[in-house]
Amino acid sequence: MSADDTTPEEYLVISRGQWDADKSPEEIQAAIDRFYAWHAQLVEAGTMRSGQRLARESRLVTRDRIVDGPFAEAKEVVGGYWFLRAHSLDEAARIAAGNPCLACGLEYEIRPLEHVRASAYALTSETPKRG
Repeated sequence: MSADDTTPEEYLVISRGQWDADKSPEEIQAAIDRFYAWHAQLVEAGTMRSGQRLARESRLVTRDRIVDGPFAEAKEVVGGYWFLRAHSLDEAARIAAGNPCLACGLEYEIRPLEHVRASAYALTSETPKRG
Protein backbone atom coordinates (compact mmCIF):
# COMPACT_ATOMS: atom_id res chain seq x y z
CA MET A 1 0.00 0.00 0.00
CA SER A 2 1.47 3.37 -0.98
CA ALA A 3 1.21 6.49 1.18
CA ASP A 4 -1.37 7.86 -1.28
CA ASP A 5 -3.66 4.87 -0.55
CA THR A 6 -3.95 5.77 3.12
CA THR A 7 -6.47 8.14 4.64
CA PRO A 8 -5.02 11.63 5.01
CA GLU A 9 -4.23 12.75 8.53
CA GLU A 10 -4.70 16.25 9.89
CA TYR A 11 -1.72 18.50 10.64
CA LEU A 12 -1.65 21.80 12.49
CA VAL A 13 0.22 24.57 10.68
CA ILE A 14 1.46 27.35 12.97
CA SER A 15 2.41 30.65 11.34
CA ARG A 16 5.51 32.12 13.02
CA GLY A 17 7.70 35.17 12.68
CA GLN A 18 7.25 38.66 11.35
CA TRP A 19 7.33 40.28 7.94
CA ASP A 20 10.79 41.15 6.61
CA ALA A 21 11.64 44.72 7.61
CA ASP A 22 12.97 45.47 4.12
CA LYS A 23 9.68 44.52 2.39
CA SER A 24 7.34 47.33 1.44
CA PRO A 25 3.69 47.23 2.47
CA GLU A 26 2.85 46.66 -1.22
CA GLU A 27 5.14 43.60 -1.42
CA ILE A 28 3.66 42.19 1.79
CA GLN A 29 0.09 42.83 0.65
CA ALA A 30 0.81 41.12 -2.68
CA ALA A 31 2.07 38.05 -0.79
CA ILE A 32 -1.02 38.12 1.45
CA ASP A 33 -3.30 38.33 -1.60
CA ARG A 34 -1.48 35.36 -3.20
CA PHE A 35 -1.79 33.50 0.11
CA TYR A 36 -5.57 33.88 0.16
CA ALA A 37 -5.85 32.64 -3.45
CA TRP A 38 -3.53 29.68 -2.66
CA HIS A 39 -5.47 28.97 0.55
CA ALA A 40 -8.85 29.05 -1.24
CA GLN A 41 -7.65 26.52 -3.82
CA LEU A 42 -6.45 24.14 -1.12
CA VAL A 43 -9.67 24.53 0.89
CA GLU A 44 -11.72 23.80 -2.23
CA ALA A 45 -9.60 20.70 -2.90
CA GLY A 46 -10.15 19.49 0.69
CA THR A 47 -6.43 19.68 1.48
CA MET A 48 -6.71 22.55 3.93
CA ARG A 49 -9.17 23.74 6.51
CA SER A 50 -9.47 27.32 7.52
CA GLY A 51 -7.79 28.56 10.63
CA GLN A 52 -7.57 31.99 12.20
CA ARG A 53 -5.20 34.84 12.68
CA LEU A 54 -4.37 35.42 16.32
CA ALA A 55 -4.83 38.77 18.03
CA ARG A 56 -1.79 40.44 19.63
CA GLU A 57 -3.29 40.47 23.14
CA SER A 58 -2.85 37.36 25.28
CA ARG A 59 -2.62 35.97 28.83
CA LEU A 60 -0.27 33.40 30.25
CA VAL A 61 -1.90 31.21 32.87
CA THR A 62 0.47 29.41 35.26
CA ARG A 63 -0.13 27.54 38.48
CA ASP A 64 0.67 30.76 40.37
CA ARG A 65 -0.80 33.61 38.36
CA ILE A 66 -2.20 35.12 35.19
CA VAL A 67 0.16 37.45 33.31
CA ASP A 68 -0.52 39.84 30.42
CA GLY A 69 1.33 39.08 27.17
CA PRO A 70 2.54 38.72 24.44
CA PHE A 71 5.54 36.73 25.62
CA ALA A 72 7.51 35.37 22.66
CA GLU A 73 10.54 36.98 21.09
CA ALA A 74 9.81 38.53 17.68
CA LYS A 75 11.21 35.50 15.81
CA GLU A 76 8.86 33.22 17.78
CA VAL A 77 5.67 35.26 17.38
CA VAL A 78 2.72 33.05 16.47
CA GLY A 79 0.46 34.92 14.07
CA GLY A 80 -2.13 32.28 13.23
CA TYR A 81 -2.88 28.66 12.44
CA TRP A 82 -4.76 26.41 10.07
CA PHE A 83 -5.03 22.70 9.34
CA LEU A 84 -3.72 20.62 6.44
CA ARG A 85 -4.77 17.15 5.39
CA ALA A 86 -1.90 15.04 4.09
CA HIS A 87 -0.67 11.45 3.99
CA SER A 88 2.54 12.25 5.89
CA LEU A 89 4.34 15.00 7.74
CA ASP A 90 6.68 15.37 4.76
CA GLU A 91 3.75 15.82 2.39
CA ALA A 92 2.18 18.40 4.73
CA ALA A 93 5.51 20.29 4.79
CA ARG A 94 5.71 20.22 0.97
CA ILE A 95 2.19 21.67 0.76
CA ALA A 96 3.02 24.40 3.29
CA ALA A 97 6.19 25.20 1.32
CA GLY A 98 3.90 26.62 -1.38
CA ASN A 99 2.73 29.41 0.94
CA PRO A 100 3.51 32.75 -0.78
CA CYS A 101 4.14 34.48 2.57
CA LEU A 102 7.38 32.52 3.03
CA ALA A 103 9.01 34.97 0.60
CA CYS A 104 8.29 37.84 3.00
CA GLY A 105 9.71 36.36 6.21
CA LEU A 106 7.05 34.17 7.80
CA GLU A 107 7.78 30.55 8.75
CA TYR A 108 5.45 27.61 9.28
CA GLU A 109 5.69 24.87 11.88
CA ILE A 110 3.85 21.69 10.91
CA ARG A 111 2.69 19.40 13.73
CA PRO A 112 0.78 16.12 13.51
CA LEU A 113 -2.27 15.99 15.75
CA GLU A 114 -1.98 13.37 18.49
CA HIS A 115 -5.14 11.29 18.68
CA VAL A 116 -4.47 9.52 21.96
CA ARG A 117 -5.18 10.82 25.43
CA ALA A 118 -2.35 12.26 27.50
CA SER A 119 -0.52 9.92 29.86
CA ALA A 120 2.18 10.59 32.44
CA TYR A 121 3.86 7.39 31.21
CA ALA A 122 4.03 8.28 27.50
CA LEU A 123 6.80 10.21 25.78
CA THR A 124 5.15 13.41 24.51
CA SER A 125 6.09 17.00 23.71
CA GLU A 126 5.40 17.83 27.38
CA THR A 127 7.60 15.08 28.81
CA PRO A 128 10.74 16.53 30.44
CA LYS A 129 14.10 15.07 29.52
CA ARG A 130 15.40 12.91 32.32
CA GLY A 131 19.09 12.46 33.16
